[in-house]
Amino acid sequence: MSSEKQFRDYTAGTARGFTTRTDADRRAAHRKAWWREVGWRHIVAVVVSIYAVFPLVFVVNMAFDPNAGLANQSIFKSFSLQNFSDLFSSRPFGQQLANTLIVGGITAIGTVLMGAAAAYAFSRFRFQGRRFTLTFLLVVQMFPQLLAFVAIYLLVLGLQEVFPVLGMNSLVTVIAIYLGGALGVNTFLMYGFFNTVPVSLDEAAKLDGATHAQIYWTIILRMVAPVLAVVGLLSFISSFSEFVIARLVLTQPEKWTLAVALYDMVGSERHQVWGQFAAGAVISAIPVLVLFLFLQRYIVSGLTAGAVKG
Repeated sequence: MSSEKQFRDYTAGTARGFTTRTDADRRAAHRKAWWREVGWRHIVAVVVSIYAVFPLVFVVNMAFDPNAGLANQSIFKSFSLQNFSDLFSSRPFGQQLANTLIVGGITAIGTVLMGAAAAYAFSRFRFQGRRFTLTFLLVVQMFPQLLAFVAIYLLVLGLQEVFPVLGMNSLVTVIAIYLGGALGVNTFLMYGFFNTVPVSLDEAAKLDGATHAQIYWTIILRMVAPVLAVVGLLSFISSFSEFVIARLVLTQPEKWTLAVALYDMVGSERHQVWGQFAAGAVISAIPVLVLFLFLQRYIVSGLTAGAVKG
């Protein structure tokens, strides 16, 4: 009996040991599979986040540190609003900020209205030269915009003799250039989105006696609101941060936009004020951030829906 009991105990112990080793192996295999499929992505996300956030922390720290520079600064060692005070007292930064908001706002609204009207015409009407015009817009967008700077400068000088409001050092001139440069690509973006709206809605509205204008303003624009928000946001950001055209046309500091004003703070080796530059960069990021958060729910649908049907 004792031998049988010993045998049963040995068998049970062996089974328990085998089961324990099997569970441990399963847990180890599960951990390895998790690290192989998911875990490494967390590590990459953390590294990329640190890489992306570090410049922002660097600029914010420089903005609130009156003695900070590119080479000598400690992270959040001191906190002061001196750079912001100097920014508004030593230069017309308030006027430059207002100029940028005016240019960006009018450009965004004008781009949405012009691009939506053109996209609606290409999407709903069939007229002679329609395909050629679409192809021409696409081909024009392939050329680098740097090729047009000399032509734009000469054109502005010529218009200045006839229409002073469209001459040099005019915000109206900058807005007109931005509107013309963004019309082609935004028309194509809206054109793909307009094609996703069923034509049956237009036909049903026509049966009820609606005109093309009523269909456009009361039905179509409401259904394509996501792409309108995306185009407006992209136009605002591009005109808000554009430098070359603004630097070429605007010559007086009172007419500068933020991109030109920030460049002037660090462009000359004699008058580099990195603290004020960082303060201006922080202030200039606020309008874009607020607009982005306000239109965030439209961004994904506005960028992807137009690719469903061309």
